[in-house]
Amino acid sequence: MRIMKIVSWNVNSIKARLEHVKRYISEQSPDIIMIQELKGLEFPTLEFETLGYQSHAVTQKAYNGVAIISKHPVNVISDALNKDDEQARYLEAEIGGIRVINIYLPNGNPMGDKYDYKLTWMERLYTRLKELRDNDIEFIIGGDFNVIPEDKDCYNPKNWEGDALFKLETRKAFRAIINIGLTDAFRVFNTNPNQYSFWDYQAGAWQKDNGIRIDHFLLSPVMSDKLIDCKINKTPRGWDKPSDHTPIEITVESLVNNSD
Repeated sequence: MRIMKIVSWNVNSIKARLEHVKRYISEQSPDIIMIQELKGLEFPTLEFETLGYQSHAVTQKAYNGVAIISKHPVNVISDALNKDDEQARYLEAEIGGIRVINIYLPNGNPMGDKYDYKLTWMERLYTRLKELRDNDIEFIIGGDFNVIPEDKDCYNPKNWEGDALFKLETRKAFRAIINIGLTDAFRVFNTNPNQYSFWDYQAGAWQKDNGIRIDHFLLSPVMSDKLIDCKINKTPRGWDKPSDHTPIEITVESLVNNSD
């Protein structure tokens, strides 16, 4: 049985956080890291190759961007959720017998066109994931969903009323995705409130533990059965000049005994 460690991390600029990612790799040695919010056209592929990882990135000038960094060959299936979407937010690949999907779901603030785009993007994501389910393709989807699923996933729900991350329409769209048969990996092992993956840079949010849980792993049924663990690793949020997000980590059994 092969065990794979898969990580999702919004790094809030790969240029600013490259040394953090390299440090994390040296300390944790994950099989796969899915990172979001690259914020630039350049991606340090060679830096990761020297560490024994190959990578594939979908980039955009100054904004967005997602990448997969992997010890194993990355067979890219799709680098966009919709052919007309100009924003770099989606990357789907086969790695070690597992279909992995990395997303950076739109924030949606302020209300208006940005929120309409968020809901449309979520509808398209639902359609894609339902297509995979209908075709019996097992998958893991992880990333920055920009969704606070429940009251217990934020330090003060009243502060988030009317925010695009917590609006009822947002949570309904997220629940619709879950209801195609997916499992919120973190909640399999930890049902406690006040478990966060993001702390704002302002108002001492990190020091006060005033956070929100918006980074998630969702697993299809067979992958859920192969889930061994899921946790939020808060350590990198305490490093010097950190991202405002911290990594979430899962360990799963691979669908194949040996990955290339």
